[in-house]
Amino acid sequence: GGVGKTTLAQLVYNDEKVEEYFDFKVWVCVSEDFDVVRVTKSLLESVVRNTPSATSKVWESDNLDILRVELKKNSREKRFLFVLDDLWNDNYNDWDELVSPLIDGKPGSSVIITTRQEKVAEMAKTFPIYKLYPLSHGDCWSILSKHALENDEYHDSKNIALEEIGRKIARKCGGLPLAL
Repeated sequence: GGVGKTTLAQLVYNDEKVEEYFDFKVWVCVSEDFDVVRVTKSLLESVVRNTPSATSKVWESDNLDILRVELKKNSREKRFLFVLDDLWNDNYNDWDELVSPLIDGKPGSSVIITTRQEKVAEMAKTFPIYKLYPLSHGDCWSILSKHALENDEYHDSKNIALEEIGRKIARKCGGLPLAL
C-alpha cells in the first residue's frame, strides 16, 4: 500500500487522450470486501448514467443474472474503460462472473485492475502486469524536500541538521510516495 497504484491508474483514467478514445469510463473501488453483485451494480449504474437512451433502474435489483444481462446489453458495441481499484479477491469464479458480460464490448475496451497481490492479477489474466516498486532514497528526499520545504534541491549550510532530519524521515517512509 502507498506505492502509487491508484494514483497511476487515476493518471491514466483522467488523461485527455483516454477520455477521447473511450465511449465511457467507469471507476469502481472494490476493496477487500469483494461482492460481485455490488461491483456489477456499480458498473451498471455508471454505464446507464453514461448512456443517454437508457432509463432502466434495473441496478436496484439484487439478482446477479438480471444485472449481468443488463450490463451486457448496455456495454455492448461500446468502447469502455473500467477501473477496478484495490481488488483483493483471487477467486476465478467470482472474476469470471464479473467480467463475462463485458466480452461483447467494442475492440479496444479495457479493464484496469489495481491490486497489492500478484496472484489477483494473474487470476484476472491481466497482461502485462505492471509492478510498482518503492522509490529510491534520493527520490524520496527529493519529493519530501519539494513538498515540505518547497524546494527540491534543499541544501542550506545553516540548516544541515534540518536536512539530516528530513533525510531520516525520507528513509523511514520506505520509498512509499503516499507516506512522503
